[in-house]
Amino acid sequence: MNDFLKIVLIVGLILTAIYVKMTYFDGNISNNNNEQTISVENKENQIQEDAPKVAKEEYVNVFFITHNSKGEEIYRAVKRKYIPEINQNTSKLKLAVRELIKGPSEWEKKKGIYSEIPAGTRLISITEASSRVVINLSGDFENGGGTDSLYKRLFQLIKTVKNNTSLPLYLQLNGKQVEIIGGEGIMINQPLNEDFANE
Repeated sequence: MNDFLKIVLIVGLILTAIYVKMTYFDGNISNNNNEQTISVENKENQIQEDAPKVAKEEYVNVFFITHNSKGEEIYRAVKRKYIPEINQNTSKLKLAVRELIKGPSEWEKKKGIYSEIPAGTRLISITEASSRVVINLSGDFENGGGTDSLYKRLFQLIKTVKNNTSLPLYLQLNGKQVEIIGGEGIMINQPLNEDFANE
């Protein structure tokens, strides 16, 4: 065999080896890399799905009473946390009214924040319809404190409700719509707003 044929044979073998390597071996490596990439992506997706979901925090405003720097009484909005995932069966308005009736925290009391809503007042029901909100409180709401206190507790209720809904507000005590409230016999207009009193 002459030298020329040997060179052609060697070049042919080299080309064949390169072809076989590129066709079979490199393709498998490439496929394995794709499989590994897909596997990693699937793991990342699974980790995201398994990660605990952080509850979104929202707040409602509840109105209590305090004094400003001049010593004058003012109504102050205090935030209460509302977490939809926890408060699933409670609307923001219902939570706000419950917190209003509960009164200020001990820390808030130390800061001079107080409420005129009498202890023992209970929220019987809240009806949130498309055209109105009806809040039904126990009769304890009108007990004690005199005329000034009655005005203040009504303002607290109205401000709290109006801060959490734009619907007209109607007040019931023990299931009956209120026209006159308290021992002093304050006549009120309904739906309630900050001009609730009949002059």
